[in-house]
Amino acid sequence: MKRVDAAYRAMDFEFFGKGRHQVSLPEFLKQGGGVIVDLRSGREAAVLPIRIEKAARTINVPLDELPDRLKEIPADVPVGLFCSADTRSAMALAYLRSHGHENARILAGGYSSLVEELKPGKLFKTDI
Repeated sequence: MKRVDAAYRAMDFEFFGKGRHQVSLPEFLKQGGGVIVDLRSGREAAVLPIRIEKAARTINVPLDELPDRLKEIPADVPVGLFCSADTRSAMALAYLRSHGHENARILAGGYSSLVEELKPGKLFKTDI
């Protein structure tokens, strides 16, 4: 419980106010070597899969499976989190940070921004 307490104490006003809890997709990809974690259910991910394997490894780990699959998410690389409404992303951020994933951040703008960044024109221009 101490690590959960410490993680929550670190997520203070400055942490959120300066936007350290989130990162844009282009900025995340510039870091290199990261993992994008899709927190949607398997059914949600099957309807609209999001994979950008050329730029970052993408894995689907539904929020309810996160405790059992924590070892699949490396703690030593940038981790970008997304879901359909950012609720699960916020919960996963707190969970991951309480388990030492200091590089975990929510992909800014939510699901709709992520989809916007992945449109063919933008992908072509950024060479993702």
